[in-house]
Amino acid sequence: MLNLSTTVELSNGTHIPLLGLGVYKVDSGEEVYQTVQSALKLGYRHIDTASFYGNETGVGQAVKDSRIPREELFITTKVWNDEQGYEETLQAFERSLACLQMDYVDLYLIHWPVPGKFIDTWRALETLYQNGRVRAIGVSNFLEYHLDDLLLHAEITPMVNQVEFHPQLYLEDLLDYCKKNNIQLEAWSPLARAQYLHHPLLHELGEKYGKSAAQIILRWDVQHGVVTIPKSTKPPRQKENAEIFDFELSREEMEAINALHCNGRVGSDPAQLK
Repeated sequence: MLNLSTTVELSNGTHIPLLGLGVYKVDSGEEVYQTVQSALKLGYRHIDTASFYGNETGVGQAVKDSRIPREELFITTKVWNDEQGYEETLQAFERSLACLQMDYVDLYLIHWPVPGKFIDTWRALETLYQNGRVRAIGVSNFLEYHLDDLLLHAEITPMVNQVEFHPQLYLEDLLDYCKKNNIQLEAWSPLARAQYLHHPLLHELGEKYGKSAAQIILRWDVQHGVVTIPKSTKPPRQKENAEIFDFELSREEMEAINALHCNGRVGSDPAQLK
């Protein structure tokens, strides 16, 4: 049975927990420290940060103070747009490691497909991977044509593509593309910043299963085989987000949720990146 410690195997054999904690827009310092501490105490072992978030130091301190063996944790960070390029990325990685107080990260991602930059940035990620500095490498916010371009130049296929993904942005073609190419899709903002948790279908299913609308969406992610990293700074909500493994949506219910798709982004569109 699936649970909070369930992992998915990436193409290189590394295992990533199916559910994690995202810390975008969590303030550096005490807020992110307490947020990560509470998640770890609840049993979370997957924490997702980025240099752009400005909170890697707090994440690293919370992980260190938890005294959980490093090998039991899965830590992701990302290289930001103005840090991209081959040498620039290698330097950015060292800054992230120093902030995190770690010798390696489990997953390092290109945060956005910056035109004219992401190919060289990917070469840097390949170097870090080949040198054993990261356990897995991937991308974030890449659409199919970005991946096509990258794969023309890459020696190593990205192991993960982290994108905005939720029922009103059900990127079915991208999900199929990633499955075909053995790239694990991962959802950021899986709850769409709570913009449509009031939807009648989600409430109807929530009443049926004794779950919240948010839990219905997170379960939908999991049943699509998508790794998901909801953000919450509140321990009760973190606990609720983790309680999605004791029920299963039917095929018809999954299809009904799929049909909520309306290209409803809450974040930036990668196709518009300059």
